[in-house]
Amino acid sequence: MQIAGIICEYNPLHKGHEKQLTLAKSLLGQDSAVVCLMSGNFVQRGYPAIVDKSLRAKAAIACGADLVLELPITACLSSAEGFAARGVEILSRLCTHLCFGAETEQQEEIMETARVLNSPAFSPALREYLQKGLSFPAARQAALESLGASAHLLTKPNNILGVEYCKAILAQNSDLIPLPIHRPGDYHAADPHPENPSATALRLKMESAGDWQSFVPEKARKILAQGQLHTRASGEKAMLYRLRTMTEEEFSALPYGSEGLWRKLMHAARRENTLEEILTAVKSKRYTRSRLDRMVMCAFLGLTEEVLSQPVPYVRVLAFNETGRQILRQQKGGFPLRHAGEPMAHPYWGLETRAQDLYGLFAQDGPEPPGLEKKRRIYYTP
Repeated sequence: MQIAGIICEYNPLHKGHEKQLTLAKSLLGQDSAVVCLMSGNFVQRGYPAIVDKSLRAKAAIACGADLVLELPITACLSSAEGFAARGVEILSRLCTHLCFGAETEQQEEIMETARVLNSPAFSPALREYLQKGLSFPAARQAALESLGASAHLLTKPNNILGVEYCKAILAQNSDLIPLPIHRPGDYHAADPHPENPSATALRLKMESAGDWQSFVPEKARKILAQGQLHTRASGEKAMLYRLRTMTEEEFSALPYGSEGLWRKLMHAARRENTLEEILTAVKSKRYTRSRLDRMVMCAFLGLTEEVLSQPVPYVRVLAFNETGRQILRQQKGGFPLRHAGEPMAHPYWGLETRAQDLYGLFAQDGPEPPGLEKKRRIYYTP
């Protein structure tokens, strides 16, 4: 069976995502399947997911996915490189192809850019431009151009992640075959396109009680509407409490805090009034805002650099249909999978339950009770 893996967030799932699910199966044949490795309740940009992971997984199954696994939280809050590497590592054990949206459909162009980024000459070139004071994205582009490679792919957000996936495939000698699918529209657009909306635009609509349902597949509307919305603004006071009570040792142990960035964050947290003011005070052209957002969320969740870099002991199954059941049977005993809510005698289970309890503090209509992770059930549809 040809199996397409998709590393995703579905935050929320929209019509463009449904198209990708349909196209993946169309390209691989009638008997193919799709496995989605989806971020849980915290996403890569350092924010809480707008709706709980169980509902997002259920919506994915309704719109064409066969099996939805949870991307471990330590991968979700990694850099784009770490996010992609962990995702490829997991899906390489289950899938034949890696399907992803990109502004370009030129697979070889994406792979060639990835090869240059993985080459021994790239790191010294990147370091040279970083030392000149360029931001990481600008330094990366300049380094690519200095090595005779085209950097235009890395001006688009989906291309950037697609290149990271291909870098991981090459670095891990994975058998995954890249399957880029053209992703039209503006990834960061604040106004949703009728057929190709951005998840950013839909989150804005959801948070402001606007019309978001017309941009979501009909099969997913009622599912997503069941969930309470979660926003960072709703949990800001809890995040500020954590930042204001952290010790110097705790700040120094944070991920992304190299070159004294953790100290700058510590001083800002002890001086500024709001989370936005803290992040603005720390922001510079050298460090992207998404890096700071992830750093602050890691601080809130108690994730250190050491924890973030540790191997993940298992991956949780969130939802599946009958085809997904067959995939799980084929993998039985050969891959560390656990059902949603199944407790484990492992420190990572404690991290998962703590993250869920803290996710409840971001609920827009008021805090949710703790202990929900232990009550979570897998979703199955025949």
